[in-house]
Amino acid sequence: MKIVWKVLQIIFSLFLIYGGIQHFLKPVFYEPFVPAFLPAKTMIIYVSGVAEIVLGALLFIPKYTKIAATGVLLLMLIFLPIHVWDVFSDTPAIGSHQAALIRLPFQFLFIAWAYGIMRFASK
Repeated sequence: MKIVWKVLQIIFSLFLIYGGIQHFLKPVFYEPFVPAFLPAKTMIIYVSGVAEIVLGALLFIPKYTKIAATGVLLLMLIFLPIHVWDVFSDTPAIGSHQAALIRLPFQFLFIAWAYGIMRFASK
């Protein structure tokens, strides 16, 4: 079971780093996901991209795996309301209601995944 979680940790790390880089390459794509009441949308997009890159990289360092997984878990929980809002929005940021409905369970998967890595790292 240990090897399975190690592989999942590596995959998740690469996924986070890739996603974080996308925040810099395609910030306009992420703009609709930032709630309208928040100021400095572009800054929020860049900061969340940096957070994903840093946390993803820290998952590779055994000494920091647990804290990184905890950070990812918190980040995914922060993003959760955005994905729930998208499901009920008249114009979903992801493009369609169907896409928003498909994406929402993935957010729960990412939360569980981060939690699993966090638990594995403490053993």
